[in-house]
Amino acid sequence: MAKWTPQHEAPEPLEGPVVATITGGTILWFVLFLVQLPFYGWFDDRGSTWWVWTCLAGGGLGLIGVWYVRRRDAAIKRAANASPPPAVRDAT
Repeated sequence: MAKWTPQHEAPEPLEGPVVATITGGTILWFVLFLVQLPFYGWFDDRGSTWWVWTCLAGGGLGLIGVWYVRRRDAAIKRAANASPPPAVRDAT
């Protein structure tokens, strides 16, 4: 099957407001957790408490994600402010 797959160069990764996106998603997970919390008994009666705990886990993992992308963003900015890469000499 590999012979039928066209070979293309990978595109550059898209950069956007990554920190804001991850932070917004994390807030959304915690809001969903808080909205479902008053109905815990209803979820428990139906054996579906995993819905509540999934939202809490999503919020917790989102906090790790916020920490990660903030460090990544800072590292990208530090690298951009570092000395420019050496010029490439033409070999001709």
